[in-house]
Amino acid sequence: MHTKEEKLAAFGRLLDTMDALRQRCPWNAEQTMESIRPMTEEEVYELSDEIVKGDRKGIAKEIGDLMYHMVFYACIGEEEGSFDIADSMNKVCDKMVFRHPHVFRPDGSLLPEGEAPTAKEIADTWELVKAKEKDGNKTVMGGIPDSMPAILKALSMQEKARGCGFDWEKREDVWDKVKEELGEAMEACGEDDKAHMTEEFGDLMFAVINASRLYGIDPETALGGTCSKFRRRFTYLEENTLKKGRKLTDMTLAEMDAIWDEGKAKGL
Repeated sequence: MHTKEEKLAAFGRLLDTMDALRQRCPWNAEQTMESIRPMTEEEVYELSDEIVKGDRKGIAKEIGDLMYHMVFYACIGEEEGSFDIADSMNKVCDKMVFRHPHVFRPDGSLLPEGEAPTAKEIADTWELVKAKEKDGNKTVMGGIPDSMPAILKALSMQEKARGCGFDWEKREDVWDKVKEELGEAMEACGEDDKAHMTEEFGDLMFAVINASRLYGIDPETALGGTCSKFRRRFTYLEENTLKKGRKLTDMTLAEMDAIWDEGKAKGL
């Protein structure tokens, strides 16, 4: 592993690399915060993929790509005269010091080691501590981006509510809510009212995500695994149909189900 000095030198190299690219590369020079935002979102998902795969080399690479984007934004901010990377890093350090009074004094110095609250106690009061921040979000839900994918947004909202004590006392109780929302969704489908159906399907999915959270299952990972499984089995169905000189559109559902079950039996 690298020393602190080597880490600082590597970060300095990244800053120098960014300065050179902004000054001498036409493509980098014309980028704005708005133009690189979609690429940043892609980098976040690429990092997430490597974490799910457990590829440490891949994770290291993707962290570097994401760090490059963070420095890119800060470089643009510095050119505008609005902020620089030091402002960003100081802000997050100040925030972490404030949110961890069991670790830091208000001036940022470390407290003597001693008895600390448990991880659960910290998590249970996290949102209440954040609500006391100067210049923080005015409401508990205020910091959740509107553009966040819906599954992650639902999970974040539920976690924030839990941090304020608004949660099920027993996780088993959530199943009554799931069943209630399932019934309402089924009832709405019988009315053929698209707006009502959309609302009830949303309520049902929110309840299922809540259940997965309570049981310690990441809903994004769970759904991602199911999507990968569906892809494998459907690809098997498609490939084996083509081998027989047929098209999927020419087959009956029963014929497709038989090949699907065959792929399932092979562990796909």
